[in-house]
Amino acid sequence: MKSREDERIDHAAAEWLIRRDHGLSPAEQDEFFQWLAADPRHGERFAQHQRTWKEFNLLAQWRPEHSTEPNPDLLAKPRRARRWLAWAAPLALAASLALGLFVWQQGGLVPAAAPRAETGSRQGTRVLEDGSTVELRGDSEIAVAFSDAERRVVLVRGEAFFTVAKNPARPFVVRAQGVDVRAVGTAFNVRLDPEHVEVLVTEGRVHVTPPAAPASRATPPPDLPLVEAGQRAVVPLATARTPSVARVGEEEIARALAWQPRLLDFDSTPLTEVVAEFNRRNVTQLVLADDALAGMPIVASVRSDNVEGFVRLLEVNGSVWAERRDGRIFLRAVR
Repeated sequence: MKSREDERIDHAAAEWLIRRDHGLSPAEQDEFFQWLAADPRHGERFAQHQRTWKEFNLLAQWRPEHSTEPNPDLLAKPRRARRWLAWAAPLALAASLALGLFVWQQGGLVPAAAPRAETGSRQGTRVLEDGSTVELRGDSEIAVAFSDAERRVVLVRGEAFFTVAKNPARPFVVRAQGVDVRAVGTAFNVRLDPEHVEVLVTEGRVHVTPPAAPASRATPPPDLPLVEAGQRAVVPLATARTPSVARVGEEEIARALAWQPRLLDFDSTPLTEVVAEFNRRNVTQLVLADDALAGMPIVASVRSDNVEGFVRLLEVNGSVWAERRDGRIFLRAVR
């Protein structure tokens, strides 16, 4: 007999399945991810409900007029050769999301009232105490120092995409080599290069202040006009050069942000294609060391930067074993 807690989790899992089927807003998706990360049982129950839902959809394909009795393949237990397809999708969804969320939660900051500094370097999403998020590229590094009056983040190196929670009383400032990007509630990308800082705004607008002029220079560099969504500002680190603002098209924005992780949905996709997709987006490369694995169908939803999580899923299935060597992961069939 199920406990009240188990019944509550089952009810919540079913409700989330229905809501996800109708489509989740960004805020609802964040809430869903937090619910999955709160308790390992949440992902397990959600996977069970999803599997049951798919079985009902399969049975719904049969109609009395089609034959005198149902297609036996619809009711029969999956054959051993198809075992991967039977449970891979719900397991992949629950486990990959749980793994990805574990990383995000580890990157989060513990709220405190006094000003403080936090540093961190990790590819993936960090959720800050105010609800803002930072997506770090590769080995980029940031330092966070929040106070009651201001939310300040220093981009120490690399590139990061910021989605800022609106709070007019506490401006959000990103500093990169003396260049300040000030926002209230917006979304923008900051890239620190050896010779300049690039700011690309995708939502709202930001105020960009160039580095302070040296004492020997009589006239300080002028502040840029407000940089709006669809515009890119390039601020040279050499104060003698003039900053610039230009409008960019959607295709150029997409290319500039192509590094950002996203959810990869595979529906009976051959493993060789899945490997190619991960390799295109990550430094860690997967190598199919066994031709027998090339056609293995993969049904999963996995973050594009969660290579290790995906490999662990293959290992858990029992059909694949992985060897990590020289920065690469070699995949071989279990015989």
